[in-house]
Amino acid sequence: MTSTPPPLILASGSRYRADMLRRLGVDFEVHPADIDESSLAGESPRALAERLALEKARKVAGEHPGHAVIGADQVASLDDGRILGKPGTVSAAQEQLRAMSGRRVTWHSGLALVGSGGDRCTSVDTLLELRPLSADEIERYVERDRPLDCAGSMRSESLGITLVETMRSDDPTALIGMPLITIARWLRELGCPLP
Repeated sequence: MTSTPPPLILASGSRYRADMLRRLGVDFEVHPADIDESSLAGESPRALAERLALEKARKVAGEHPGHAVIGADQVASLDDGRILGKPGTVSAAQEQLRAMSGRRVTWHSGLALVGSGGDRCTSVDTLLELRPLSADEIERYVERDRPLDCAGSMRSESLGITLVETMRSDDPTALIGMPLITIARWLRELGCPLP
């Protein structure tokens, strides 16, 4: 006899993450977690992404006992450790892309699952090397793709891929902020019948 997996919640208001999770064909609810996303003194970009993912999942799990809750967060950082958050404005996006031009940037995709068998937390990194970008290319890209709600001012699943010279990751879905290989493994461990 197989046990029924607990109801699943995504603790994120990101439409990108919800779209990614839907690819697995599982039923879930969306309950965004409202937490302070400020970094702590001396906190590395990877540690920040993992902590925020876990805090989001724990907050929503506390409001929905008996559920399994997925939390996710993504932090982009330059090769010198500078954190690149969601730009919010066109000028901030253009400034981030100028700083990223011709450099290595790492996207740290933090992921957590809370409830039903204990907490799990990890991150999957994606290392990109951006090609040198002209001011005109940056302006055109931001105007066309409007990546104002994306860490690092880039949508790799859209026109942002044209900015990339090379990409390395253990999970091609991690750059979009939802490492599905890890999530699929965790959901199978919970008893979700994934192919």
